[in-house]
Amino acid sequence: MSIKFRLTIMSFLQFFVWGAWLITIGTYCFIAKGWTGAQFGAIFSTLALSSLFMPALTGIIADKWLNAEKLYGILHILYGLVLFYVPYVNDPDTLYYVIFAAMICYMPTISLSNSIAYTILKNNSFDVVKVFPPIRVWGTIGFIVAMWTTNLTGSKDNANQFIIAAVMAIFLGIYSFTLPKCPPQKSIAKDASFIEQMGLSAFKLFANYKMALFFIFSMFLGAALQLTNMYGDAFLSGFESIPAYKESFIVQYSTIILSISQMSETLFILAIPFFLKRFGIKAVMSFAMFAWVLRFGLFAYGDPSFLGTTMIVLSCIVYGMAFDFFNISGSLFIETQTDSRIRSSAQGLL
Repeated sequence: MSIKFRLTIMSFLQFFVWGAWLITIGTYCFIAKGWTGAQFGAIFSTLALSSLFMPALTGIIADKWLNAEKLYGILHILYGLVLFYVPYVNDPDTLYYVIFAAMICYMPTISLSNSIAYTILKNNSFDVVKVFPPIRVWGTIGFIVAMWTTNLTGSKDNANQFIIAAVMAIFLGIYSFTLPKCPPQKSIAKDASFIEQMGLSAFKLFANYKMALFFIFSMFLGAALQLTNMYGDAFLSGFESIPAYKESFIVQYSTIILSISQMSETLFILAIPFFLKRFGIKAVMSFAMFAWVLRFGLFAYGDPSFLGTTMIVLSCIVYGMAFDFFNISGSLFIETQTDSRIRSSAQGLL
C-alpha cells in the first residue's frame, strides 16, 4: 500500500471510533438512561477536562521519549478497552469516570494523528499543505460512516454505539504499529533549560502575540463547537414530544441529518489549499468565525417543518466551513510556524 493510502486508513478510523458515539451519547443518556441535563453535562465535560492536559503531555512524550505511532497505538487500544465497559455502567457518577478514562486515552490521539501524518509525509518528500487535506477528509468520511452505522443499526439510544467504537479502536491501535516509524527528535541540548528538558517549550508560543491570539480564539471556538456535539442529536430527537413532529424525518434520522455537517466538511477540507493561497490564513479564519455565527443562528430557529428543516440543513452545510477553516487551517498554521523540535507539543497545545 502507498504511504498516502495507509495514512488515509488511519484518518478514516481515527474519527470513526469517535463518531460512533460522540453525537449520540446525549440521546443515550437522556432517553435510554433518563438522566438529567446536569448529569449528562458533567459526563460530557470530560472531553474538555482531558483536553486540558493530555494532548500536551502526549505531545511532549512523542517529542522526547517514544515513537509517535507506538504511543498512538497504545492509546487507541486502551480507549477501546475502556469503551467495552460502558454497557455495564448504570449510574451517571460511574459513567463520568469511565468516559473520563476513555477521553484521557482518545483526545491526545487527534493531535498525534496530525503529527504522525505530517512526519511521514515530510519524510517521503510530500508537500504537506497540498497532500494532507485530501487525506484528512477521509477522517470526516469515517465520522459520517460511524454516525450512519449507529443510526441505521438502531444504536443511537443504546450501548451498542460504544461497542462499535471499541472494536474499531482496538483494530486501529494494532494497525498503527504497522505505520512508518516516527521517532522523537531527541535534539535537546545537555545545557538546555528546565522548560526545554521537560518539553514545555510549546507554551512559550504564548509570548508571541500572533500565536497567543490564535490559541485564545481556538478556546472560544472549541467551546462553541461542543454545544451541538453535546446536545444536537438530543435536541432534534426531542421534537418527538410534539405530536405534529413525532414521525418526522428529522426525529427518525436525526443522526443522519447531523452527518450533513461532516459531508460539508469533506468539501471544505478540499477547498482549504485554494482559500489559503487566495486569501491567506487570517482571512480564512475570519470566514470561519462568521460561519460559526450562521451555524448556531440557523440551528437555533430550526424545527421539523419544511422551513425549519431547511434552516437545519443549511446550518449543517455552513458547519463545514466553520469547522474546517479554523481547525484544519489552524493545524497547518501550527505546522508551518513552529520549530520541528516542539511540533508535536504545539499540536497538542492546539
